[in-house]
Order: sequence, then C-alpha cells, then structure tokens
Amino acid sequence: MKKDSKTKIASTYALALYEGAEQRRAVEAVVKDVETLTALLREDKNFVAYLANPLWDAAAKKSALKSIAPKLKLSSETLNCLDILADNGRFGELALILDGFRKIYYQKHGIEEVEVASVKALSPAQDKKLKAELEKLLQKKVVVNYLIMPELLGGLRIKYGSSMIDDTLAGKLNRLELVMKGGR
Repeated sequence: MKKDSKTKIASTYALALYEGAEQRRAVEAVVKDVETLTALLREDKNFVAYLANPLWDAAAKKSALKSIAPKLKLSSETLNCLDILADNGRFGELALILDGFRKIYYQKHGIEEVEVASVKALSPAQDKKLKAELEKLLQKKVVVNYLIMPELLGGLRIKYGSSMIDDTLAGKLNRLELVMKGGR
C-alpha cells in the first residue's frame, strides 16, 4: 500500500476520532490519551507490531486493549477508536492517526507546533523565554518539540509551518561558504 493512501486513511480515522470526542465533549480527555499512547509507542516499539499482527484476531486484540485501558487511564472514546482499528486491521497506522488527531486539535485550538533543534537541552529558564518569544512572534500558543542535534555546533534551528529560522553555527558556516564561493 502506498504511503499516501495510508496517510489518507490515518487522516480519516483521526478526524473521526476528533469529531466523536467533540460530540461527546471529551476532546481534552482524548488529547491526554493521544499523548499517553504516543509516549507508549516511543517506549515500546513492539506495541503496534503486536496489535497489527494479522495472526492475532480482532477479539483477542480488543480483549487485550480492554485490560490495559484502565492501566493507561484511556477514555471510552479512545478505547472505542482502538476497537474500530482492531476490527478494521488498521493498527499499522496508529502513529499516523495519533499525529493526525494532534494536528487537528492544534489547528482547531489555534496552537502552532514548533520544532526547535539545538546542540543540547535548553534550561527551564531558556525554554520559558523561548516559548514566550515564539508566542509573541507567532501570536499563538505554541507547543515546542525539541531535537538534540550536536552536528549544529551551536545556536538554534526553529521550524514552524513552512518557515525556518536557522541561527545555528553550522547554518552560518554553510552560508559563509556559499558567499566565499560566490554562490550568492
């Protein structure tokens, strides 16, 4: 199956999950569930593989999900969505569905997702100041995802929407090299 069709399918499920949660006034509960499941996927790479295994029938998957749902404190809306994924054999797209739901939530609530790459983790004070500056710049609430990239040598690379601010030492050196070669 092509990646585009998987993305379309995931988008459809993400939108259905959001709309269902909205109808039941449970959007915030599902947001927490999405974060919980995303963290679980990061920690246990085999979680989706087990649930996506075609040799394991839907009833067994639903039973397993029902037993772990209280431990993960999943809402009934999220568990219902996971049951539908089990019925339709769509656990392979779970990460895409969770990401799609998050994007829909951010869009509907005026939140901008920002990716910040740096050489090392920012201190809490730096994090707070950066978020305040980004919110001022974008005139929106921001959610920052940090990447640690030693190859940047120093500074920050900030991506949001289709824009990027590259204030890294590596970026400056690359631009200087272009100027020295007559590339500008």
